[in-house]
Amino acid sequence: MEIELPFKIDAHRRLCIKKDLIALSHWMDAITAINTEIDYLKIIEQQLIKEYDVEVTLQALRRKNTLLLAMLCKYEQELNTEYEYGKREYNVSRAKEHEKKRDTHIAFIQEFTQFKKGIYHKLSKYQRR
Repeated sequence: MEIELPFKIDAHRRLCIKKDLIALSHWMDAITAINTEIDYLKIIEQQLIKEYDVEVTLQALRRKNTLLLAMLCKYEQELNTEYEYGKREYNVSRAKEHEKKRDTHIAFIQEFTQFKKGIYHKLSKYQRR
């Protein structure tokens, strides 16, 4: 037996899910941009840096990036389905679930930023002959 949510609770649930979808869209855009950046960093590594460790780290970052984007796409499908057909109230546990996804995204962004700092440091030592 399904229980209909009162109108105000359902409107609030939809609003919160919509907010989560908007945030998720920004995260996915950032992850997609990082994928392009990784392409350019790979070229820089091959032409200038030529270090095996950098190549391996880039490959690992690309894999993490791809897996993170796949996870976010799946989460987007879940949110869209919940927005259209769901009956579960938006509560603290749902907000925590969203925050876990955000934390995963932020951790990857921080890891990638640290890697880029290392690349910039190596490039700053580069001298033209």
